[in-house]
Amino acid sequence: MSNSSHGLGGRSWLALVLFGLFGQIAWTIENMYFNVFLYKTVTYDPNAVFVMVAASAAVATLTTLLMGVLSDKLGRRKPFIAWGYVVWGLSIMVFALISRENTARLFPGADAVALTVAIVVVMDCVMTFFGSTANDAAFNAWVTDITVPETRGRAEGVLSALPLLAIMILFGGLDFLAKQDNWALLYILIGGTVSLCGLLGLFLIRDNPNLAVQKTDLLYGFRPKVIRANPLLYLFLVLMGIFSISMQVFFPYLMIYLEFSLALENYAILLGIVLVFAAAISVLGGRMADKFGKRKFFFPSGIALVIGLVLMYIHGTYLKENLFLLAVFAILMMGSNLLLTALFGASIRDYMPEAQRGHFNGIRMIFFVLIPMVAGPFIGARIIKSGPTFLDEFGAAQIIPNPGIFLGAAIVALAMFIPMAIIYKKSKEDKPA
Repeated sequence: MSNSSHGLGGRSWLALVLFGLFGQIAWTIENMYFNVFLYKTVTYDPNAVFVMVAASAAVATLTTLLMGVLSDKLGRRKPFIAWGYVVWGLSIMVFALISRENTARLFPGADAVALTVAIVVVMDCVMTFFGSTANDAAFNAWVTDITVPETRGRAEGVLSALPLLAIMILFGGLDFLAKQDNWALLYILIGGTVSLCGLLGLFLIRDNPNLAVQKTDLLYGFRPKVIRANPLLYLFLVLMGIFSISMQVFFPYLMIYLEFSLALENYAILLGIVLVFAAAISVLGGRMADKFGKRKFFFPSGIALVIGLVLMYIHGTYLKENLFLLAVFAILMMGSNLLLTALFGASIRDYMPEAQRGHFNGIRMIFFVLIPMVAGPFIGARIIKSGPTFLDEFGAAQIIPNPGIFLGAAIVALAMFIPMAIIYKKSKEDKPA
């Protein structure tokens, strides 16, 4: 498979969209539906979500580092992607067997709630191992292998829109299963589809023929001399980290917020509208960034994100009944979110050393997943704990997410402008990104 400044071929685009989309469908099941599953069927305690997200983030980062280095050493991405997706799907299907009732039957006398939480966390980590091997380590390195700086803004724009397309597919086609608490069928259908995608990859994916066996080691990207030699790469990683922490303050609790705080039982149509517009902003913004330069869009997109988050807080606090304004504010928030994801992701790819792309996808995970998914949900959980409660059918006080999670995210996002300013200053004579 070859790539050039003229763009990617049809086969490469098909593989990029197919594996990007089904990877995001699997991650959406984990990052959003597992949270709702845990909240609705096991425990209302937001700390359970925090523990699950944090443990998964740690496993994802370590896995991507190890498997990224291995794919570099072997000079191959295809088997990690294809077979990784197959097993990834199977691990999702295992969740069809997990329930508080099954735990009580298997372990009579045990604390069914605590034990079920533990089982979910452990299996989430197992699923994450295979998902990070296939997607975070191998697929992301493969995308970098087949693109060049002139095409990465467009590719990242498409990739950053795929999470929202995945949410649209799930909400539009399968959310009724979650509403009916038919979690087993949901996990079987999604897991089976992801596994099928992996089998297609055996015929569809081709490694870049110029990909050579590398001598990367696990500690390479942590060495001070490597950091000093690649200052802009690490500045972009820090920038991505701050941005990702901000998003993780509210994102793990978003579906719970919509259903329980705003009382939107049928929010699929609203989300669909928001996601279509946000995805369009991301794709068009990525194309414009390739044409005019990525960094010209950093500050405007960052400002739009902060404004969107503040408006979401205002809506949830004072304008809760106005669904039109909710859609407008959410489009601004999610559109700028996706565009920044594309811009930062493409810039990181531009500065990755060619011989250690698999390894640096692991380094990227520290800033994109590990730190954000520990710090962000922790901040979100503290905000939620300080909010109002309600009495459930057993008379116990339960906690629901409140709009403060968006204000907290906005405050964290303000810190992005510090590394942005440093990048502008350091990169005046550097290659355009």
